[in-house]
Amino acid sequence: MHLIHGGDVYSARQKMKQEPLDFSANINPMGMPPGAVRAAADALQQCTQYPDPLCRELRAALAAYEGIPAEQIVCGNGAADLIFRIVAATHPRRALLLAPTFAEYEQALRAMDCSIAYFPLQESEGFVLPEAFLQQLTPEINLLFLCNPNNPTGIPVKKEEVKQLADTCERLGAYLAVDECFCDFLDNSESYSVIPDLARFTHLFVLKAFTKLYAMAGLRLGYGLCSDEGLLERLQAVRQPWSVSGPAQCAGVAALGETDFAEHTRAVLKGERERLSAALHDLGFQVYPSQANYLFFRDREEDGILEKGRLYQELLGRRILIRSCANYPGLDSSFYRICVKLRQDNEQLIREMTRVLERRKSCPNIQNQS
Repeated sequence: MHLIHGGDVYSARQKMKQEPLDFSANINPMGMPPGAVRAAADALQQCTQYPDPLCRELRAALAAYEGIPAEQIVCGNGAADLIFRIVAATHPRRALLLAPTFAEYEQALRAMDCSIAYFPLQESEGFVLPEAFLQQLTPEINLLFLCNPNNPTGIPVKKEEVKQLADTCERLGAYLAVDECFCDFLDNSESYSVIPDLARFTHLFVLKAFTKLYAMAGLRLGYGLCSDEGLLERLQAVRQPWSVSGPAQCAGVAALGETDFAEHTRAVLKGERERLSAALHDLGFQVYPSQANYLFFRDREEDGILEKGRLYQELLGRRILIRSCANYPGLDSSFYRICVKLRQDNEQLIREMTRVLERRKSCPNIQNQS
């Protein structure tokens, strides 16, 4: 089976017989909040009974956190579960995706035999969403996925522009699914999130998850927000029973109370992102202006030649795993994404990258790994 995401330390571990330093998955390097760890551990004592299928306590906590009614919240086994459910619930015939963007949207759409139109973001324009994108919303489009900030670029779209898209979708009867899983890492998330505007739109669905900010990737917990009662009922109808485990529900409730942890994370990762971006730029890489907890960059040319896929293999040989963006539509294996870790790990990455570039000078004819 071909895996399409970062974080596959298992395959890397098999190859190198030891644990790699993983920069391929965008997880909070500070780990889970201590209160969430304790709550999940305590919940293990209750695993002899089924979890609440309606996630009532968790939805109540999310309602207070997001400032919307609990009835407008649906929980799932990570954001990926809800991506597949929104496609199953809306049965789109034709969907619109950016290129590049998160691969899970395409996978879910293909599983439902939905045809896909792609809007290529241009490298020459810095992969920024242009105003012309609005014109791609035609009556044939039933569903649009928008990752904000986008994955893998980390470049966000202002909420005024997202609301324009939502207005157009509303008028055309199409659904707009906005993935805000990385929005919590933005400096001013209120300038980008459309959650406060949910009541205005019946065709708007917002995705969020505990995976990134709260480092709960292994527990699998995500949620969606929508004001359309009919869509919420269809989302419930296509879910598996007990799709969210008891430990995940309890950890989620506890994590929402860890406000100091979240603020500290944002402050630390902002500083480390800026330092890491500057270091990559100084090494000669093309670095794009991410505002998330990951950086998107392109390998540099050596003597006018760009060997695609080379950097991934060079770093893997040094026990460092980065995310090749070769499987993103519109990109190739010269593009990479790395998460922002804590200073010690970030400095190790830069040291190894520096050594890789020095070795290239002495061994310029390493085999192309594309």
